[in-house]
Amino acid sequence: MKSTRKPRKPMPAEAIARLADQGSDVSRFFTNTGRIMTPMPGPIRRVNVDLASGMLEELDRAAKELNISRQAVIKTLIRQALDQQYRAREIQPAVKRRAKSLRRG
Repeated sequence: MKSTRKPRKPMPAEAIARLADQGSDVSRFFTNTGRIMTPMPGPIRRVNVDLASGMLEELDRAAKELNISRQAVIKTLIRQALDQQYRAREIQPAVKRRAKSLRRG
């Protein structure tokens, strides 16, 4: 006899996140069999950066608080800074146009 149960569709990550925010147990959604795949925009290149010991200690504290590696903290902070710079460049021309129109007005 064939099974009449239909396979369940995977639940969207947003729905799982909402359940977790509500305090529900979401462990059933995780099998620990997959690999985390992060999109990389090209080959990874290794770089060396010299940091003051105080800054390194701050990074280590942040990594410990977030329970992630120092490298992950550095990558996250660099990504945030670059995104902020890109947003500032997008806003800057609009501010200049507004200032010109106010001077003319």
